[in-house]
Amino acid sequence: MTTSQTTLPDLAPGRRRRWRYVAGFLVLVVLLVVGGRLAWPWLNPMGEQTIDRSQPVLLQSIKDLSRFEAATGNFQVVVDLEKDANFLPDAIKGTRTLFVGAGGVDAYVDFSAMATDALTVSEDRKEATVRLPRAQLEKPNLDNSRSYVFAQQRGLFDRVSDFLSGSPGDQRELYLLAEKKITEAAVASDLRARADANTKAMLSGMLKSLGFAKVTVKFTDEP
Repeated sequence: MTTSQTTLPDLAPGRRRRWRYVAGFLVLVVLLVVGGRLAWPWLNPMGEQTIDRSQPVLLQSIKDLSRFEAATGNFQVVVDLEKDANFLPDAIKGTRTLFVGAGGVDAYVDFSAMATDALTVSEDRKEATVRLPRAQLEKPNLDNSRSYVFAQQRGLFDRVSDFLSGSPGDQRELYLLAEKKITEAAVASDLRARADANTKAMLSGMLKSLGFAKVTVKFTDEP
C-alpha cells in the first residue's frame, strides 16, 4: 500500500525575485530615513549653529557700600508709543508699539551720609538717639524675562527701514520710557516712607539688643 504525499507548490522564481526587491527597497528606505535624521544637521544649508566666543568677564572695580536696603517695590507699566508722519497715512509711515515693562525699585538709607554726631548716648548709657538721612530710590531695574513687546503696528516705509537696518526693532527707547514711568510711579508711592519706617525699626531693635533701654530714631529734617 502506497501513501501519496501532497506538497505545496514552490513560489515561482520571478515571484521570489519580486519579494526580494520589495524587502530590499524597504530596508533601503529605513536606512535612508535613519541616516537622514543623523546627517540632517550637517547637510541642511539653512541650519544654525550657536558658538559662544565671549571673552572672560573682567572685574573693573569694587566699591564698599554703606547703606541699608530697606524696601523694594515691584512695578509694571504698559507703554503705548506712537510715531506719526506729518503728511503720510499710518499705513505708509508710522509706528505704534505696546510694550510691557516690569521691574523693581529699591529704597535705601545711605549711612555714609550720616554726620559724625548722628549718634548720641546718655551718660548712663541707657538712652541713645540716632539721626538719619531720608531714604532714597535706586534706579529701576527692569526684568528682561517679564518685559516684552505686546503688539506693534508699522507702516510700509518703517518695515523696509527695519529690514535694511543693522538693528531692527531697537527697543532702547521703550526701555528708557518704561524706566522713566516706573521711576515716577515709585516717587509717587509710599516706598520711601516704608523704607524710613523699616530703617527706624531695624536700628531700634539693634540698639535695644545692645542694652539701651530707650532708643530714639529721627531724621535730619525733623526737629
